[in-house]
Amino acid sequence: MSTDLLRRVTPNLRLKDKRYVVGLGLIALLALLFLARKREADAIREETLENAIPTVSITNAKPGASNETITLPGNVEAWFQAPIYAQVSGYVKMWYKDYGAQVKKGDVLAEINTPTLDAQFSQAKAALEAERAKYNLAVVTAERWTALRKSHAVSEQEISVQEANMKSEKAQLEAAEHNVNNFAAQLQFKTIVAPYDGFVTARNINVGDYINKDGNISDKDAVTNLFSVADIHQLRLFISVPEAFAHILKAGLTADVTVPQFPNRRFKAKFLTVANGFDPTTRTAITEFTIDNEDKALWPGSYAAVKLTVPLDANALTVPSSALVFQENGAEVAIVGAEDKIHFKPVRINRILDGVMELTSGVGRDDRIVNNPSAALLEGDKVRIVTSAPGYEIDPKDLN
Repeated sequence: MSTDLLRRVTPNLRLKDKRYVVGLGLIALLALLFLARKREADAIREETLENAIPTVSITNAKPGASNETITLPGNVEAWFQAPIYAQVSGYVKMWYKDYGAQVKKGDVLAEINTPTLDAQFSQAKAALEAERAKYNLAVVTAERWTALRKSHAVSEQEISVQEANMKSEKAQLEAAEHNVNNFAAQLQFKTIVAPYDGFVTARNINVGDYINKDGNISDKDAVTNLFSVADIHQLRLFISVPEAFAHILKAGLTADVTVPQFPNRRFKAKFLTVANGFDPTTRTAITEFTIDNEDKALWPGSYAAVKLTVPLDANALTVPSSALVFQENGAEVAIVGAEDKIHFKPVRINRILDGVMELTSGVGRDDRIVNNPSAALLEGDKVRIVTSAPGYEIDPKDLN
């Protein structure tokens, strides 16, 4: 009997054990699922809280370059350059110096035939001889009438008239002498000469051309000077300097000059003077430099590229242009302050460079400046700092 009872009880116990094990497994599975869901929820919550804080990359204000090089266009001109015109009218008899001829002061450039002037000179000399004869006669007459004063043969009135006539004829003689001298002086201009040592840079006449004081008028549509002579032992360089760089224009300033005809050669120009006034249209000042040209390599009329080295303010700091925020009150930067909170500080811009701004006040070298701040950032917002990619920022020293 006991054996039968045992056989009936044992299957029931085994069934209960299986149910118990299955129950424990289900409970464990539910617990694992709950923990997984909780961890996922915690991760989502942490991510949400983290994403709720805006991320920013920061930069620091950096000192700018110690100097800056600017390149300006310039015009090279001769030390002296004279357009030469005739002082008399006539026809070109012969020219003796052509383009590029080197001349000394007084060298004959051309001769002019002046038939009209020659005739007037001859007439003036004849008139002078006539006046001299009249004067001599007036002198003799006045002396004779004066000699008759003692005998009272003539009145004092008549003597005074003859003396006055002598003085009048003397004045007429002097006028005739001056007229002859005037024509003689004009005749000297029949020969065109070089005013100083230099080179002939233009010849606008040919034999037979009719010229006068206005120049060569053989072609009515293009009245021109006869010659141009330039002294090029030293040259003048003219550039227009913007007003922002006017403070560097003083004695001792030098410039590096290149010209298209000598691309691999550098010429040195020395500051001479400045106009001391700005053109109201361009806001530039005409500045003059000098270039020694002993080898005569440079020619007047050349275009020049002029490089000036400008010293910069050592106290000025630069920040990326993307770091600036423009508000109603002007330019500002967003600073990450204590507890990683945003604070906006006004700044003063000195110059706008390539990719950076030069500031004279508002920031320090240790300030953590937000680069490319979002428009949603507000005063006092808490932020999270991230590292920007290498090469993202511009080094102001690389701008030159």
